Amino acid sequence: MRVHRVLTAAATTGAVAALGLTAAAPVQAAEYSSALKIKGVQYDAPGRDSNKCSGGNTKNEYLTIKNYSRSKVNLKGYVVKDATGNKFAFKDSHTLEPGDYVHLRGGKGTDSDAKNVVHRQNCNFIWNNDKDTIYLYKPSGARADVHAYTKKANDKDGNGYITYHG
Repeated sequence: MRVHRVLTAAATTGAVAALGLTAAAPVQAAEYSSALKIKGVQYDAPGRDSNKCSGGNTKNEYLTIKNYSRSKVNLKGYVVKDATGNKFAFKDSHTLEPGDYVHLRGGKGTDSDAKNVVHRQNCNFIWNNDKDTIYLYKPSGARADVHAYTKKANDKDGNGYITYHG
């Protein structure tokens, strides 16, 4: 009986491969082996969108990246991108202790380890208010985490914030 089950599973796998079928999973379903992951995103800054450097609200759009490991991790070299290729590279050292997080904010400002904030030094919004994909890459170029969202499917309370990893 045991051999029969193994042959059945192998036959099914072979049939799927012969037909050229693959198991397509949603982008956000992939789990990557990474200390850092996207905890959440404020993709729609509260208020009316204004990307003016003075008086605008891009600073209220942010991505939260958390260290889920038991070791310190330096963000230097990590890259964040959206679906259209807008990107931000962490060029300076910013160390996250185990369980610590950083808010990557839009707008201009002073980065602070003590306040867990890094500014993109760019007053343009990076995340779309209707849908987008967020990519986090390790310094090696390997993908650390990725999440796709749509306002309708992922933001049930409509507050512009989505949580991914708790």
